[in-house]
Amino acid sequence: MPEEKCCEKKSDCCSGGVRLVFPCSGAADVGAIADQVGRKMTREGLGKMYCLAGIGGHVSGIVETTKAADEVITIDGCPIACATKAVEHIGITPKAFDVTKMGFEKGKSPVTEENINKVYSEIESNLS
Repeated sequence: MPEEKCCEKKSDCCSGGVRLVFPCSGAADVGAIADQVGRKMTREGLGKMYCLAGIGGHVSGIVETTKAADEVITIDGCPIACATKAVEHIGITPKAFDVTKMGFEKGKSPVTEENINKVYSEIESNLS
């Protein structure tokens, strides 16, 4: 079966040349915070949230677009660093962030606007 393209038009998702954001969307609260920060980065124009599952699944269009990006950001919820490891697996060294290194504890960090904004601000201040 032929592999489907990741998008119909290049402008939809395959253009590259941008800052792509790959947040953890893990089962823990810190993963949910990472996910929400990735979504906020997209809304605010700080980057474009992209499909981490597509990286793990070796979907060619997603991998190619990621390799063409100007910058790749990962936001891991915890030190296991699944998002970072997945991106590294395709040969890219991302600018990596870990929510637990920002003072949040797995299982004790509710997904609130305040916590999302704290992580967002920390990442924003570390990007050029």
